[in-house]
Amino acid sequence: MRAARLIKMVLLLQSRPSMTAAELARELEVSERTVTRDAQALSEAGVPVYADRGRTGGYRLVGGYRTRLTGLARSEAEALFLSGVPGALREMGLADAASAARLKVSAALLPSLRDAPDSAARRFHLDAPAWFQEPEPPALLPVVAEAVWDDRRVSARYRRDAAEVERLLEPYGLVLKAGVWYLCARVADGGSFRTYRIDRFSAVDPLEERFTRAPDFDLPGYWAEQAERFALSILRAEVVVRLSPEGVRRLRYAVEPVSARAALSGPGEPDGAGWVTVTLPVESEEVAHTQLTALGAEAEVLAPRSLRERFAADAARLAARYGRTGGG
Repeated sequence: MRAARLIKMVLLLQSRPSMTAAELARELEVSERTVTRDAQALSEAGVPVYADRGRTGGYRLVGGYRTRLTGLARSEAEALFLSGVPGALREMGLADAASAARLKVSAALLPSLRDAPDSAARRFHLDAPAWFQEPEPPALLPVVAEAVWDDRRVSARYRRDAAEVERLLEPYGLVLKAGVWYLCARVADGGSFRTYRIDRFSAVDPLEERFTRAPDFDLPGYWAEQAERFALSILRAEVVVRLSPEGVRRLRYAVEPVSARAALSGPGEPDGAGWVTVTLPVESEEVAHTQLTALGAEAEVLAPRSLRERFAADAARLAARYGRTGGG
C-alpha cells in the first residue's frame, strides 16, 4: 500500500513543477504529516525530492529527475480509452485504474504538454444518461465488466417476464445506452449472440474457463444492428398523417428515428399548401397519440379513424378551455 503511494507521489511531482503538502495530501488521500514522512523516505531512497520553505513553498523534483515507472499496466491502458466517461468507469469499478493511467501518461509527457489532459477535460465531457433520470448502477455490473475484460465465461440467471432463466454465457462487450447498461454475449458452445440488460441479472458467477473471441465480432456494428432490429420490432401499427413543412421538420424529434425515416423515405407529392401525407410506423395507437400531440397543429391524423376522433376530441376540449374569458 505504501509502495504504491510513494510511486504515485513521484509521478505527481514529475507531472507538475511543484506541489504543496496540502495538494499532495489531497491527491494521495493521506495527512500532510504522512506526506512529509513519505518525502523523507523517497529522499533517503535516492529520489531527489526537495522541499521549498515558506508560504508559496512545496515539494518538487530536482534536476529534471524522471522515473521509469511510467509503463502502463494492461488494465490501466484499457481504462484510459474510457476516461471520457467517468461515471461509467466508476460503475464498472475501473476509476482507480483510469486515474493511475492518466497520471502515468501525464508524467511521461514533455513539460510543454503537461496541461493537455486538463485542457481536454475543460473542453469535452460525455454525459451518458438520459435527461430526467437518476440512473442506479446495476449491482452486478463490476462482476460482468471483469468477465468481459478477462474473456471469462459466466453462469448467469436472468429475469425474463415473470420467469427466470439460467444461461452459460460468453460476455463479449458492454454498452451504455441512455443510462442503461447492456451485455452483448454469446450463448456458450457455439450459440447465438444475444443482448441482456444488466439490471435484470439476478446472479452472475464467473467461471475458471475462458473463451476464445470470434475475431470478426464488431461490437459497435452488432449494437447498431440490434438497436435497429429492436426499434423495428416494436413498431407493430401504422397511422396515416398529413404533415406541414414544419411538421416534417419536427417529426424526427417527436417519434423514434427509425419510424421517422420510414415515414419520410417516400412521402407523396406536397399539396397546394405544401403538406405531405405519410404512413408512420408506430408502437401502438396510444403511443402515437402521445408522440403526435407534440406536433400540435402541424399534423393531421387521417387514419385510423379511432385515433383521428381522439385528436378531434382533444381539439374540442382545448378550444373550449382557451375560449373562456380570463381562464379558470
